Amino acid sequence: MKILELAATLGAVVAPEADLEITGIGTIESAGPGDVTFLANERYEDQLADSKAGAVFVAKDFEGACAPIPLRVDNPYLAFSRSIDLFYTPPRLPVGVHPTAVLGEDVQVGDGVAIGAYAVIGDRVRIGDGTVIHPHVVVYEGAEIGPECVLHSHCTVREHVRLGGGVILQNGAVIGADGFGFAPRGDGSYEKMTQAGTVDLADDVEVQANSCIDRATVGTTTVGRGTRIDNLVQIGHGCHLGENTLICGQTGLAGSTIVGDRVVMGGMAASAGHCRIGDDVIMAAKSGASKDVLEPGVYGGAPSMPMKQWLQVRVRFAQLPEIARTLKNLGKRVTKLEGTGKP
Repeated sequence: MKILELAATLGAVVAPEADLEITGIGTIESAGPGDVTFLANERYEDQLADSKAGAVFVAKDFEGACAPIPLRVDNPYLAFSRSIDLFYTPPRLPVGVHPTAVLGEDVQVGDGVAIGAYAVIGDRVRIGDGTVIHPHVVVYEGAEIGPECVLHSHCTVREHVRLGGGVILQNGAVIGADGFGFAPRGDGSYEKMTQAGTVDLADDVEVQANSCIDRATVGTTTVGRGTRIDNLVQIGHGCHLGENTLICGQTGLAGSTIVGDRVVMGGMAASAGHCRIGDDVIMAAKSGASKDVLEPGVYGGAPSMPMKQWLQVRVRFAQLPEIARTLKNLGKRVTKLEGTGKP
């Protein structure tokens, strides 16, 4: 589309005399003369002078050197994200049920639903309008899948799980597997506890590849509206996640963790069981909550502490060998002074 049309579509400000046909999207380094790119981090500003991109989304107050035609917006990254949808159409299954798919008894399928090859849908499953179920998906009996969901190949939705509208499950996600519940016997062995609960994902939740959200032992594991869960994340049984929260890759939440709204947990962060993480908390990568973290702010380390304190502790870690040598030398001097009887 013409650059003026792109600007109008995305609410960008561009010079009215600009005349360029946009044919695609790209990064600052890879974009060509017909592509649009974006600048959201000032440390990449120097690359704009040499970029071959035809146009670039920049902040409205941007004043730097710019070879591409600037498209001024409030949020360059968001504008670029939305521009992707204008130039890329993901594959979509044809509406209908593939002849190799298996549907159980009393399955209700809404309008415009697509079910791919070798998908298995259990008895009494409800599937909302416009949902897409890719090949080799398995949905156990009694599950409820809302409208406009997308379930990618090899994901599994267990019995009686509920997915709200617009939920996306990436490949290999498992929703509602048994939680890690075992009761110790007197002889030191463990007896499996039946996991009789379920999982409820609210509207607009996305769970990415190979992540697991376990069903509660009793009751419900819940994930709030708009929350995003990255690859290789473990959400234990009975956890409750708030709205618009980001859980990054390889994070693990032990059972019954309660996470508030707008929380960000960096990669490989973790929480002990029964902890509460309050609204607007940011936990840095590899941090760990061993007790409640309730005050909004940024936390690091394991056990987690306010980021300013954690940065000071990290500096001291590097100094520990020197501190140890100093203390050892001081100890020798004290011993020598005590041996002489001098004060």
